[in-house]
Parts: sequence; structure tokens; C-alpha cells
Amino acid sequence: MEMAHIPPRRKGRPASFDRDAVLEKAMLAFWASGYETTSISDLTGAMGISAPSLYAAFGDKKGLFLEAMHRYAGDPSDLAASLDEAPTAREAVAGMLEESAALFTGETTPRGCLLASAAATGTKDAADVRAAMAQVRGAIRAVVAMRIERDVEDGLLPAETNAGALADLAVAVIQGLSVLARDGAERGTLIAVARASMTGWPGACAGAVERHPG
Repeated sequence: MEMAHIPPRRKGRPASFDRDAVLEKAMLAFWASGYETTSISDLTGAMGISAPSLYAAFGDKKGLFLEAMHRYAGDPSDLAASLDEAPTAREAVAGMLEESAALFTGETTPRGCLLASAAATGTKDAADVRAAMAQVRGAIRAVVAMRIERDVEDGLLPAETNAGALADLAVAVIQGLSVLARDGAERGTLIAVARASMTGWPGACAGAVERHPG
């Protein structure tokens, strides 16, 4: 008996979606609901792709999250360049905090900060994800500290200024602003908190906190 001819199986076609576009949607999903509580089904629904396509493009949920997280955080060198453009470290950090307040209360994005809330707590399975997020926050802290140290070297801040403590203060305030935003605080409230935190800087004017939030 002659065997019927079976055509060769076609190889899978390459991904037909826009990687940047679906990564942006994944980032928003994680930002809104967190790492562990966002399921693969949630992600594929938000991204508009199938689970096999997700795994083929990003490896797994963890790989997708880490890529989305780095997309959110941006390149530390870009932050360094932005801070360097400000006349002083104090103005640079003040601007960064107020920009964070605006970002955390955006009309078209989830409230709060992805780096502060996406994996703040969770199981042991997410420990490496939390470690990766802490590393990104550490990189941000290092960039801020370097900008402050430059002002100390240039004589714009007292020689005894603790650059590390001021950088830690900035990171802590960003974390706090995220919590307030998640709790429903308005942008003006967050900006007022950001400005109040700057009175802890050497030579800061205490009256700055009384400015009306913009």
C-alpha cells in the first residue's frame, strides 16, 4: 500500500508584533498590579499576544518583568546627564522629586512607582526579582550621590556634607511619594512633601516648604 504524501511541517513564523509596544503594555500591567499578582493570562491579555509568543520573545514571566523594569527605570547614564544639567545638586534632586510626584499621579499611567511597589513583598520565588529592583534603586542612589559629591568638591555644599545620606533621603522620599500616590494623594500633596524634604539639605531655606505646589 502506497503511503500518502505528507507535506513537511512549516517552521514557526517569527514574531509579528512590535516588541517595544507589547513591552510597554507589560510594563503598565506590572506597574498596576505588581509582579507576582500579574498572571501570564493578565499579561497576554494586556499585550495582545499568545502565551507561546510571550515565552518565545521574553523567555518567561521573570524575564519579561526584568526587561519591563529596565524600560521603566531607564539608563542611569541618562539620569546622570539630566542631573548634571542642573546648576546645583540641590536643584537637580528637587527637580527629580517633583518629576516623580508628577509621574506617580499621571492620568494615563498607574499610580505610584513600579520600582517601589511591584515587588515590595512576596514569596521566596520572587527574591531575585526584588534583588534586581534593589540593584536598580542602588544605581539611582549612586548617581545622585555622585552629583552631590561634585557640589561638595566645587564648594557649593559644605565639606562635611554627607552625600550618601542626602542620596538615601532622596530615594526614601521617592519611595514615600509612591506610597502616598497609591493611597490616593493628589499631585499637589506629593510636591509639597518633596519640597519639604529639601529643607533637610545644608543651607536650605526653611521657607521653601511654604511655596504653593505647582
